[in-house]
Amino acid sequence: MLKKQAEANVPTAFGSFRMMAFSESDSDWMPHLVLVAENTDFSQPVNVRFHSECITGEVFHSKKCECGEQLEQAMRYIQQHGGLIVYLRQEGRNIGIINKIKAYALQEKGMDTVEANLHLGLPADDRDFGVAVEILKMLEVKEINLLTNNPEKLHYVENSGIVLRNRVPIQIQATEESRGYLEVKKKYFGHLLDDRDTL
Repeated sequence: MLKKQAEANVPTAFGSFRMMAFSESDSDWMPHLVLVAENTDFSQPVNVRFHSECITGEVFHSKKCECGEQLEQAMRYIQQHGGLIVYLRQEGRNIGIINKIKAYALQEKGMDTVEANLHLGLPADDRDFGVAVEILKMLEVKEINLLTNNPEKLHYVENSGIVLRNRVPIQIQATEESRGYLEVKKKYFGHLLDDRDTL
């Protein structure tokens, strides 16, 4: 059973957010996090981003993915329009950083991201967005606009009892290093990407 373990204001380069930590135990060093913009009106549809942890992209600014840029774009949007980010501790599509680096090594030999995971005996994507839905319900969020390109996230919300009003695309310009990764997202996972994301 998830519980809200801590809460405080956190000023960032994008503005101030109310940060909350959710986990089953207050000794959990890797709780899921929620960032709520100060101007959020919970009586209206709430702008929401489900974002899975990506150490390589967010901390070390890896060019192999667009995760860091997606998070920054979401923080800017939500700070401007109100809303919240549910930051899920599901590194590397929930395979963990060690396996993610192993998958990177296989990609250096010519595999794509899905092939590398499967070669390691891991799922192509093992993330669970049900926990994000659970957190929204704990916060008594009734209706949302979801910032995503991922149809799987839309399905989780559509089957949750929370009303999905709109999808807000997250458009990131592809780079030479990220193009193949984004093409796999589009072709294998059905992500709703336009030409800017993959060309």
